[in-house]
Amino acid sequence: MFFDITGRDGAARTGILRLPHGDVLTPVFMPVGTNGTVKAITSDDLKKIGYNLILSNTYHLYLRPGEEVIEKAGGLHSFMNWDRNILTDSGGFQVFSLSALRKIEPEGAWFRSHIDGSKHFLSPEKAAAIQCLLGSDIQMQLDYCSHWGASREESEKALSITTEWLGRAKSTWEREVSAGKYKGSLFSIVQGNFFSDLRKRSAEICASSGTPGIAIGGLSVGEPEQVFNETLAYTAALLPEEKPRYVMGIGTPEYILSAVGNGIDMFDCVLLTREGRTGRVYTRQGPVSLKKAENKLDFSPIDKECGCKVCREYSRAYLRHLFKTGEILCSMLASYHNLYFMNELVAGCRRAIQESRFMEFKKEFLSNYKTKTG
Repeated sequence: MFFDITGRDGAARTGILRLPHGDVLTPVFMPVGTNGTVKAITSDDLKKIGYNLILSNTYHLYLRPGEEVIEKAGGLHSFMNWDRNILTDSGGFQVFSLSALRKIEPEGAWFRSHIDGSKHFLSPEKAAAIQCLLGSDIQMQLDYCSHWGASREESEKALSITTEWLGRAKSTWEREVSAGKYKGSLFSIVQGNFFSDLRKRSAEICASSGTPGIAIGGLSVGEPEQVFNETLAYTAALLPEEKPRYVMGIGTPEYILSAVGNGIDMFDCVLLTREGRTGRVYTRQGPVSLKKAENKLDFSPIDKECGCKVCREYSRAYLRHLFKTGEILCSMLASYHNLYFMNELVAGCRRAIQESRFMEFKKEFLSNYKTKTG
């Protein structure tokens, strides 16, 4: 993988990720296709919006449909009919979220399937090997994420295990690449909870590991927004300039603008499609709940300034009707609109950085954006 920085405005920067399935302009938002699909959106629609990098999840694909099915399909790209880039999460965060169903050991993580309760073991080597089999363009190391409010002792233990797992994941990845079996890149992950010295130690380890990119993990796990912003800014400043930086699991405009302003190149979140399925859509004035009675006779589009096909062709009244009657089309249209909205926001960030006016762009956007659902 090659990463070229093409523009700067303060800490914010634009770049190009050169990946096996095509170039990706950064900053970039990645829609989440956990099970090999971005929910309620076709591959063609993702392409029409302008996406060429999405995220899928190793944990979920390992459980269902399983490695054998995807291997026989010729890899994940072929299986899901997606000829552009895929980043795969290692499954570390999913194991973290199964706190009542898992046990973390230095060797790896034991967990019980959320599907049928069956017992499984995921090691850093296995997570890396599965991702090589999937054929992801970027894979993540298996990491141990500690929760907001964790003690220093627990955070140090999690960092120690994450560090050991990085070395083991990297060895597996290097072996597969050297054998010519895999062309994707490995990202290491910064942990350390919210202790600045642990974050610094982890960032230094990731930088010295030589992985092509680095992710900032352990954020957006329940901490206050101010803590998120402070920890993000501190951690981002510790990372090598020449490598792509990825913050995992953020999807609101406020958090994304904060990340871009701190020099982050990549981010992902399930929020946009999840909220689309509940009838919550995004506009430049803030989010809107389609199910509210005030939309019953509102024949205007979701957002008059939006150029997406949903806003060109459908009214709030019609979308509310679809939601109230439980029609699947509402989820499809609302999710399409939300992903279009985010793609336009990030494209706007890139233009503003190139024109040396990112802070002005951010300030203007947030002055109009009201977080309370309308």
